[in-house]
Amino acid sequence: MIELTTPLSDDAIRQLKVGDVVSITGYIFCGRDAVLPRICKELEAGTWDSRGIDLRGGVIFHTAVSPAGVGPTSSNKLEIEGSFETLSNHGVKMHLGKGAIKPETVKALEENNAVFAIIPPVTALLESQTLERECVAWPELGMEALYRIKVENYQAIIAAAKGESIYE
Repeated sequence: MIELTTPLSDDAIRQLKVGDVVSITGYIFCGRDAVLPRICKELEAGTWDSRGIDLRGGVIFHTAVSPAGVGPTSSNKLEIEGSFETLSNHGVKMHLGKGAIKPETVKALEENNAVFAIIPPVTALLESQTLERECVAWPELGMEALYRIKVENYQAIIAAAKGESIYE
């Protein structure tokens, strides 16, 4: 088990390889198909910094945040997988979700020293390891808004790193 604390450093990411089991502690961001394209649009337009949200060294968990808890959604949805390169290019170091991603996405992760990790759908367990939650942008989207949550010992498996994928 590799213990990781957010924000993640470039060195921590360089040490990871496909199949590693990691435990993540610290703040991570939650977003999925409704919010990730909005973030990318603001990053590309250069307006993101006005929000005061620093994504560098960050982790994006592909999930909605509901009273029942959090659980991974499919990362290969067009709006989600389409955000990997832009988010990684702007400092996000880890994308958490589930499902196989395209070889082009694996390559984009490698080019940005970022990784993709999968989490089994274990909503109740993850809720017990979620210590705080705060809506930080687009509250009108409800559970699909951008949330920042504080977690302790979230476990995931590295699924894409250094140009390799667990699905190949």
